[in-house]
Amino acid sequence: MLAACGISSAEELFEQVPASARIDHALNIPAGLSEYEIADAFKALGAKNAAGYASFLGAGVYNHYRPVVVDTIVSRGEFLTSYTPYQSEISQGTLTTIFEFQTMICQLTGMDVANASMYDGSTAVPEAAMMAVRVTKRHRILVARSVHPEYRDVLRTYAKNQGLPVEEFGYDAETGCADLVDLDAKLADRSNGETACVIMQSPNFFGIVEDTNAIAERAHAHGALLAFTFAEAVSLGLLEPPRAADIVAGELQSFAISPSYGGPFAGIMAAKEKFIRQLPGRLVGETKDTNGNRAFCLTLATREQHIRREKATSNICTNQALIALMATVYMELYGKQGLRELATQNLAKARYLASKLKPRFSGPSFNEFVAVGADPDGINKKLLERKIIGGLPLGKYYPELSGTMLLCATEMTKRADMDTLAEVFNS
Repeated sequence: MLAACGISSAEELFEQVPASARIDHALNIPAGLSEYEIADAFKALGAKNAAGYASFLGAGVYNHYRPVVVDTIVSRGEFLTSYTPYQSEISQGTLTTIFEFQTMICQLTGMDVANASMYDGSTAVPEAAMMAVRVTKRHRILVARSVHPEYRDVLRTYAKNQGLPVEEFGYDAETGCADLVDLDAKLADRSNGETACVIMQSPNFFGIVEDTNAIAERAHAHGALLAFTFAEAVSLGLLEPPRAADIVAGELQSFAISPSYGGPFAGIMAAKEKFIRQLPGRLVGETKDTNGNRAFCLTLATREQHIRREKATSNICTNQALIALMATVYMELYGKQGLRELATQNLAKARYLASKLKPRFSGPSFNEFVAVGADPDGINKKLLERKIIGGLPLGKYYPELSGTMLLCATEMTKRADMDTLAEVFNS
């Protein structure tokens, strides 16, 4: 290579760099390590981070057991097909898994149709709102204040430059459930135009299970659609599917997606069949190949890449195919009964923890609840000293709830850690 460059040494490549700017000694860094030594070094570093801590933090990201077989299956060659399955003849692996994903999401949510996943729960919510606007030809959006604060922030960001007014209705100070009286008043107020949809979450941000049917009845009585959202997918293993809703948007992080620094996530969107042509993203359907065998292909694609921009339902570019595949494998592994048992275990552990603390709300909860603690930040600091990550102080998002924190218990939570947390809380 030196001969090809017409030079005699590598040093000649740097002749233009002044000698005073060059380093003529070895760098003051540790010597190189072998692969074995590197693995040991990273294990030692890992022992210092959150992996070695118990965690009671939920609030939209949940610590569930992740079966090791998930990675084995999603790494198989059958699924490592093209990035986008436009050519069905070479993408049957991807198309098959997406079809299975859609089918299981429908079973999980009680809806008729589901699309090939969304980016995450926070973006699925505004997509549901815009879908309701297209269906109803109305522009006002009502969202419960008990919906995840970050979901509401993303909703406002989406709606701001589309001229879609977003209003919030409150929650009951005693139960933590949606305030139905406030909802009735907001629905009856037509000063901002008629309401396109009501957005609710269950379990809501406080972990409280909402009365979906009661909210649906009120929305439908005023000609609005009900958009139901969830952040904790495991809850659907035990709770009644939101069949009364028109659109369901949610987050599947709980299904085999490890908690991480801001992602990745996998959102879902499902709806009643009559709204199928307004679903964003794309749908995979079943067909037959030239030999009469069962096959799959893209059946409906309303993205701007496929049709004229003005007719697109969304500018969403792709779907979280790998993450959705992980969730699909997870659902297959657990099955209907397994998910129910998992959800029951989450409920039981949260009940045990709540029995040792002072819950802020009286409404029914799943695996999260708001606990009263005079100094949430101080409590979390003491817990960290015991290698426990505490809950989320709520004063930042709800000033009226300062002095409380949101706590979560899953199947990964140990009784000894719950007892330690209660001891710190009550000290």
